[in-house]
Amino acid sequence: MSNIFTESIGRKLVMSISGLFLILFLTVHASVNSLYLFSREAFQAGCDFMKLPIITAIVPILAFGFLVHIVYAFILYIQDYKARGPVRYAVANKSQSDGWASRNMIILGLLILIGIGLHLTDFWAKMQLQEFMGNESANGPESLEFTFGNLWIYILYILWFVCLWLHLNHGFWSAFQTIGWNNNKWLPRLRAIGIIYSSLIVLIFIAVATKAFLYSHWIIC
Repeated sequence: MSNIFTESIGRKLVMSISGLFLILFLTVHASVNSLYLFSREAFQAGCDFMKLPIITAIVPILAFGFLVHIVYAFILYIQDYKARGPVRYAVANKSQSDGWASRNMIILGLLILIGIGLHLTDFWAKMQLQEFMGNESANGPESLEFTFGNLWIYILYILWFVCLWLHLNHGFWSAFQTIGWNNNKWLPRLRAIGIIYSSLIVLIFIAVATKAFLYSHWIIC
C-alpha cells in the first residue's frame, strides 16, 4: 500500500483518481450553474439545494481532494524535473503529447488554483460559508450579477475558464490512461470525449458569466 504514495506510478494513480473526483464535482457544479440560463428562480433553487446539510458535509471531502491533487501535482513535477529537466508533465511519450497543455499542466494548475481562490472569495465565502456559520447567505442570482457585472472580473473569469478548458482537455484522457485505458483503441476515443466534455463544462460556465454580465448592465432581462 505504501508504494501507492511513494512510487512514481502510485503517485500518478492518486493524481488520476483525485482528478476524476474533481471532474465529477465540476459536472455537478456546472449542472447547478446551468439553471441560471433558464431563470433566476431556477438557479436560486439550485443554490438552496447546495445548502442542504448533506451537500455541506461533502465540502471537507472536496477540499481534501483538491489538496491531494495539488500536492501530488507538485511532487510529480519536481520528480520529473529532477529526472529529465523542465519537460512536460505526466506524458508517457512524445507521440501522446497533447500540445502546449500537456507540457504546461503545472502552470495551468497554478492559474486554476489562483482562480479557485478568487471564486471562493466571490461566491463560497458569501453563500455556503455563511450558511455553515449560521448567518444569512447571499442571494445566488444577485451574487452572480454583482460579481460578473464588473467588466475586469468578468474578463478574468473568462481567462480562467480558458485555462480550465486546457487543463481538463488534457487531464481527462490522461487520468484514464494512467488507470489503464491506454490502448490504441480507447485512447483516441478518450481524447475525443475529453474535448467534448471539457468544452461543454466550460461553455456552460462562460454562458452563465456572460448572461450575468449582460443582465447586470440591463442589456437583457
